Amino acid sequence: MRDNRSRRDDEARLFCHQLKKRKISSSSMNGYGMRPGIILLREGTDTSQGKAQLISNINACQVVSDAVRTTLGPRGMDKLVADGRKVTISNDGATIMRLLEIEHPAAKTLVDISMSQDAEVGDGTTSVVLLAVEILKQMKSFVEEGVHPQIIIRHIRSASSLAVKKVRELAVSFDINTPEGEEMLLKTASTALNSKLIATHQDLFAPMIVDAVKSLSKEVDGLDDLRGMIAIKKIPGGDVRQSFLVKGVAFKKTFSYAGFEQMTKNFTNPKVLLLNVELELKNEKENAEVRIEDPEQYQSIVDAEWQVIYDKLDACVACGANIVLSKLPIGDLATQYFADRGLFCAGRVEDGDLKRVAKATGATIQTSTNGIFEGVLGTCANFEEKQVGDERFNLFTGCPNSLTSTMILRGGSEQFIAESERSIHDSLMVVKRSLKSQAVVAGGGAIEMEVAKYLKEHALTIEGKGQLVVNAFAKALEIVPRQLCDNAGFDSNDILSSLRRKHTQDEDGKWYGVDIENGDIMDTFVAGVWEPSDNKSNSLASASEAACVILSIDETVINPRSQDPGAATGMMGGGMGGQKPLSNMMGGAMDAVNAQKGGSRSGNLGNGVSYLKGRGGG
Repeated sequence: MRDNRSRRDDEARLFCHQLKKRKISSSSMNGYGMRPGIILLREGTDTSQGKAQLISNINACQVVSDAVRTTLGPRGMDKLVADGRKVTISNDGATIMRLLEIEHPAAKTLVDISMSQDAEVGDGTTSVVLLAVEILKQMKSFVEEGVHPQIIIRHIRSASSLAVKKVRELAVSFDINTPEGEEMLLKTASTALNSKLIATHQDLFAPMIVDAVKSLSKEVDGLDDLRGMIAIKKIPGGDVRQSFLVKGVAFKKTFSYAGFEQMTKNFTNPKVLLLNVELELKNEKENAEVRIEDPEQYQSIVDAEWQVIYDKLDACVACGANIVLSKLPIGDLATQYFADRGLFCAGRVEDGDLKRVAKATGATIQTSTNGIFEGVLGTCANFEEKQVGDERFNLFTGCPNSLTSTMILRGGSEQFIAESERSIHDSLMVVKRSLKSQAVVAGGGAIEMEVAKYLKEHALTIEGKGQLVVNAFAKALEIVPRQLCDNAGFDSNDILSSLRRKHTQDEDGKWYGVDIENGDIMDTFVAGVWEPSDNKSNSLASASEAACVILSIDETVINPRSQDPGAATGMMGGGMGGQKPLSNMMGGAMDAVNAQKGGSRSGNLGNGVSYLKGRGGG
């Protein structure tokens, strides 16, 4: 009995061995009483794994970083990116990374951390990419030597948390309500503009930026909606020094109908009514059907249409408003009606501008003209329509709620103004972050060198491979001062040697960084090169996390896009032994039934009907 059982086991093993050696179709497998074959990956799928794949990902990230490496610092170069429709000139890391349209799956992680840094802090979008790639570059040798990625990742995270903790210990706190605090904010705004196209106009833009952001800090959650409360309007032409800040709301004159020029364009202490209502004579639709028995009844219908619009206009005037703004169109009849009564109106106002006016004036946006009372109206000290360049702007100033501000940017070319807007945005975010954290650190590579020195000292207390990983992490931080030197045309080896010696031997050398002007080292804190401590903390944390994500990838599977939409259906059909898919069988049954009734619901058209050529036709 045991011999029979062992014989059956041998036969089963032999059968399985034959199945592995031969490719058996689904139909033949069904003949043996087995399940159909399961296709795991689509034909053409690219799979790669192991150490070679990890090194390939690191190499791809290094190529991406080379695209933004030269944009770092005050002496960074600009990049021109053309996509066939628009030309962009910028040295903003997040903008360049977004426009490059990177296809490599692992390298896209660098785009994500750059965009995250831009949204969270505003500045440091290039340095966060360089830090992440330099960490990967330093860890590449460990991967090649066979160190397990999880060991590397564990010590990278440990070093990152120590670095962030050290930055917070080194940060210098300040009080924004003192003159010294005001100077801190101006210095952080100027430092953010140092590497931008408008760096030579810091004296103009830095005070404007600080004033705009400080007005938001008067409310508890005011800083959270910075983009909604501070608008940036671009007007081509003129000199960049003609840019100015409106402490209130300003927006470009909207589309206007006849009678607009007769309106009053200047008010003192006006009442402002905001609507989301269309003030335009509406005709009945073409396919509307109205049955009348007497021709006079038709006139009553026309009179009713006019009465509807007049009732709306009378309600707007009766509430006591001097200015009427609407998100929807205000037609020629309403424009002339308001002009005759000394009111100002504007339709098709952008949603963001309308919300800023509501926030500034205290008005409430109404969705109906019924029941308007004085409590929903807003007010401001002055309203005027002003010519700025070739455009006319509506300005609300002296608003009771001084949260909102509008910056009007001028410049010779569209590319220059667009880059100025990105620079202003970065500086606004930096000042916002400074107000929230109320702590700064020195820039110019000083904080990176001090943290690197601390990590090297800490590495001596670690046993095993972790010591080498933490040392490599510390060396990676030196990429920021090194790249600042390279971009300025100085010898980075000499300057980094001086910085290491200064930070190691001198107790007062913790704020020494790169002197861009003279090609030497200097105390960047005394020189006023200040950055928010949150900027550096976020950069270190994001770069370390991105490096850990890429190091944790041991296999990449890239599925090709199917060229034939029915490819999947065909493969399933083959697996069913050549049978038609269920949908086709159902469709055939429907055709057979409908053909008996003289019509068709699927496949063939009914009798006497042919396809129409054109949109949707055959």
